[in-house]
Amino acid sequence: MLASAELLEDGQAIRLAWRDGAEARFHAIWLRDNALDPETRSPANGQRLITLGDIPPETRIAKARLDDGALQVTFAPEGKAVSYPADWLAGHVYDRAGPGRLAEAELWDCSLDPETATGDFAEVMAGGAALRDWLAHVRRLGFAKLTGGPTESGALLRVVEAFGYVRETNYGRWFEVRTEVNPSNLAYTGLGLQAHTDNPYRDPVPTLQVLYCLENSAEGGESQVVDGFNAAERLRAEDPAGFDMLAGHCAQFDYCGSGDVSLQARRPMIETAPDGQLTAVRFNNRSTAPITDVPYEHMSAYYAAYRRLGQIVDDPAMAATFKLEPGESFIVDNTRVLHGRTGYAASGGSRWLQGCYADKDGLLSTLRVLEAA
Repeated sequence: MLASAELLEDGQAIRLAWRDGAEARFHAIWLRDNALDPETRSPANGQRLITLGDIPPETRIAKARLDDGALQVTFAPEGKAVSYPADWLAGHVYDRAGPGRLAEAELWDCSLDPETATGDFAEVMAGGAALRDWLAHVRRLGFAKLTGGPTESGALLRVVEAFGYVRETNYGRWFEVRTEVNPSNLAYTGLGLQAHTDNPYRDPVPTLQVLYCLENSAEGGESQVVDGFNAAERLRAEDPAGFDMLAGHCAQFDYCGSGDVSLQARRPMIETAPDGQLTAVRFNNRSTAPITDVPYEHMSAYYAAYRRLGQIVDDPAMAATFKLEPGESFIVDNTRVLHGRTGYAASGGSRWLQGCYADKDGLLSTLRVLEAA
């Protein structure tokens, strides 16, 4: 509930106070642009019905009052009256000291117990609270596991269909992760793989990846996940200039695994928003092409930062390690969490995983709907 409202700068802005002691200022033009009335936004879908050009540039707040804790505003020169719920205003405050970290992102390291971010396959597939809680793990940690699933080919598609849609690529709707003769990708060998994000050579990159275990009797082959945001923040804390090198210059990534595929992307290894908040990490040594966007005088410093980021990623203190059993799977936010594996023997057992890609927009949309229910 709102406690008070005070006009500022002849109505160019307003200061609001809530009963819990919180305060925030809002500009008149911002409030008018985000008005909730049916002439400004469609009641059917919430989309804006006017452009900024339809709002007078001299817009100010002529009158403001509180009505049952909500804010009632009349704008000049239109004479338009609009009501704003107190909780809506509290949820859209931009008057703060700094951007801060998104509340839903929780950094982690080797102390993460994967079982704390694990759901039961049947319960999660049934939807409701179990699905909501499992998706919330992905939003918070960028990672979650499932146990108790069927050991049948293609079962991983059911995981994606619980919240969104499969992103089909040149690898198909899904791909097999097991040893091959003359493999088109090193993932299809028994070699250990450094923790990495997948497909950095795509633009846009798939933002989610699911890996589903069908067989895993080989010695070795443990899965590892690393919080790439935590790795990047470690680099920023110990070497801000090095962080800026990787965030301020593009790397190149490419993949030419077969004659009919040639994928390339040019993006920074560390991506940030203008306020400095991390938005994505692309780290994949196997797919990094010659880097040519770094000036000569900065290349040595760039490589030093690149090396240090790799050392942080490889630090055992950063990785949560687990061995998937048949019917188990895990999902990662491919813009944040790196995944890898230890090497395994191609003889004396088998390791067969299936993988597919999806995107976060569907997952986050489903999660918001479930949380609002």
